Amino acid sequence: MTTNESKVLYSTFILTGIPGLETQQIWISIPFCLIYLLALLGNSILLYVLQAYSGFHEPMYYFLSLLAITDIILTTSIVPKMLCIFWFNAGEIHLDSCLTQMFFLHSFSIVESGILVAMAFDRYVAICNPLRYFTILTGPVIAIAGLSILIRATVLFIPHLVIMKQLPYCQANLIHHTYCEFMAIVKQACRDTSALRAYSLSVALVTGGLDCICVVLSYTLILKVVSSHSTTKAGLKAFSTCAPHFCIILVFYTTSVFSFLTHRFGHAVAPEIHIIVANMYPLVPPFINPIVYGLRTKQIRVKLLQMLS
Repeated sequence: MTTNESKVLYSTFILTGIPGLETQQIWISIPFCLIYLLALLGNSILLYVLQAYSGFHEPMYYFLSLLAITDIILTTSIVPKMLCIFWFNAGEIHLDSCLTQMFFLHSFSIVESGILVAMAFDRYVAICNPLRYFTILTGPVIAIAGLSILIRATVLFIPHLVIMKQLPYCQANLIHHTYCEFMAIVKQACRDTSALRAYSLSVALVTGGLDCICVVLSYTLILKVVSSHSTTKAGLKAFSTCAPHFCIILVFYTTSVFSFLTHRFGHAVAPEIHIIVANMYPLVPPFINPIVYGLRTKQIRVKLLQMLS
């Protein structure tokens, strides 16, 4: 810390955890830790199964592998530090480490959103145009799609880090959160950050908003085609497949949007509710995705049972 114009400039922050629930954090850490370990185990097993058998080297399974890798990175970006806060009261974090955590959290949230769009499009082509499935989703197309998703997330979020690295922070070094969330850190800056906030809002609307619309549109078209051209049994089967996928996507987008908007406009929301919900979108979907996209897929379930037996 240095002084400048009688203000204390901070280069280190203290993450306090969940405000108002400090005495209960040791108990709150138990389900968080279990969910994290199960998310790591589930996604790791899913990756192993998908890579071990040549039958899974198809477009849908490539996207599923990317989703599993993203989920592992997403949860690992926040949970270890969160558990250190809960167990050891070790909330101190340097600005550079804070920005690194922020990059992996927010950029891979954008990556996950893009992968969900790609998987929704994959299901649309497989169900609505199955004869052209392998001519539309070729290897180069999948590679370009995956690379584009990664580049989009990186290019859109790096300006946040460049600007935030140059900002002086003098408001306070106590951050009432379990991780370095963008708005929680920006609020501590001494300078006007309205332009940066506007850019962040634009990125969120362009990525999350458009991605959500594309996902909803894809599943709507799927259900429309299935209901109009298939038997009742086939329609129910397609619905039973798409409904869990859509529910997981809904959880991811609603919790992330809630956290995003609460920091900007939801001053009436209780801080503990905000922080708990803010931990849901990088934690719950990675825990449930291997079950919904993995175990509910017959081919993966059969290979997994063969491997275990």
